[in-house]
Amino acid sequence: MNFSSFLADNWYWAVAAAASGGLLLWQQLQEATVSGGLSPALAVQLINKERAQVIDVCEPAEFATGHVAGAKNVPLGEIAAGKGLPGNKKLPLVVVCAAGQRSAKAVAQLKDMGYENAQSLSGGLKAWREANLPVEKA
Repeated sequence: MNFSSFLADNWYWAVAAAASGGLLLWQQLQEATVSGGLSPALAVQLINKERAQVIDVCEPAEFATGHVAGAKNVPLGEIAAGKGLPGNKKLPLVVVCAAGQRSAKAVAQLKDMGYENAQSLSGGLKAWREANLPVEKA
């Protein structure tokens, strides 16, 4: 039995596998392009697989009430100073705020500073919590 006869006998499995994979890929692309940032699931993948650093741009009082586990607090107003940011500008960064607006501004500043792998968490900490992902308090 060769591949072409196997495929002819089992074409429905090949179609099902291709459709399933295509739908999963489409969903991931839609989440990334529609929201303009990372979904919580994609952020977790980036953190786990590429060792991305999480930067929380909330004010210290907000950060103390809850933040992504392992995040570093660098308030939006202090981004330009670069204090608290990783020295390696090639390191992927997941930038988080309460709802996603400040993190988008921070990403623009970070990219101007040379952090090309900086991405905003779409929906911010609110979306992170809705996805039941770990949150720490300072």
